[in-house]
Amino acid sequence: MAQQTFISKVPKQYSFEFGYRNLFAQSNFVNQSTHGYGMLFDYAWQLSGLDGKKSPVYLSVPLGYTVLMPDNPESKSVHMLNYGWTVRHDLSHGHKWTPFVAYGLLLNNMRITDTEGSLFGHQTQFDLGVNMNTSGRLKYYAKIEYSYTSYPRFNESERIRLHYADLRIGVRF
Repeated sequence: MAQQTFISKVPKQYSFEFGYRNLFAQSNFVNQSTHGYGMLFDYAWQLSGLDGKKSPVYLSVPLGYTVLMPDNPESKSVHMLNYGWTVRHDLSHGHKWTPFVAYGLLLNNMRITDTEGSLFGHQTQFDLGVNMNTSGRLKYYAKIEYSYTSYPRFNESERIRLHYADLRIGVRF
């Protein structure tokens, strides 16, 4: 009879990342703020690959903040807070370089400088990246990210739809 192995505690990962964001497509958004930076803290639980024979999958709770700087003096800076759920799949295991893909569903709160109120929207994101596994506790990574965010009206005639591309670097521990 095969011996069962029980895990008393699910492995967790903490991640911190920082990087560049570009707003490359928009509809119904008159503010011209297309370049900025963002950071994100992430708390993840490993869901599969616990036996070490398969690639791990993680469920995480991210909390991020992004600032888009105005492109011209008439525009205002845009500040966004996002949080939600992300699922990350490592595509291999046991190698120094491990590619990963991730999918996230988040809520996004957008504020525009000198504008009263804020908007809550839905953000969907897709990540493609690579982990650099080290012998120590810290593991570094880099990723590119595509995000689509949709907001209700905010002094606009229709829903606001924004498409972003991010380039991020980070550390997991």
